[in-house]
Amino acid sequence: MQSLNKPSATCFWQPSRRLSCARSAALLLACAAVFLADINLWLASALLLYLSVQLFWQLYGLTQQQQPQMRSGVRRTHQGWQMWNSQQGWRAVQLRRDSMALPSLVLLRYRYAGQWWYRSAIVPSDSLTQDEHRRLRVRLKFSRQPWQAVK
Repeated sequence: MQSLNKPSATCFWQPSRRLSCARSAALLLACAAVFLADINLWLASALLLYLSVQLFWQLYGLTQQQQPQMRSGVRRTHQGWQMWNSQQGWRAVQLRRDSMALPSLVLLRYRYAGQWWYRSAIVPSDSLTQDEHRRLRVRLKFSRQPWQAVK
């Protein structure tokens, strides 16, 4: 049986198209709600402008984030958990206890060494292959001391 603490647990994911489509649909519904609401014209136009910028940024980011340099990743080594980003490479992180591993998505709540605030990464099932997503969920659920402090 393979040990859960071997350094072979590395996975990289791409942004999820399904999650981006859901966010775009929510922004469109918010625009419709603002349009139908009985509020001042200047407030409605400001809200519509804000939501339109958010929608444009979402669609622009969807096309730009499909580039290989925008990938994100996570791995478990004998030193602990590490997150990957294209600007800084691998950095040690401490996972929070409220990180979740569900069949449809993995929510990683983490913080870097020397930071007091926590960040989040959502890994939907369509961002990885089915086998890689399952391995990540198993590793998160059954690794020893997943919440240990950053070294």
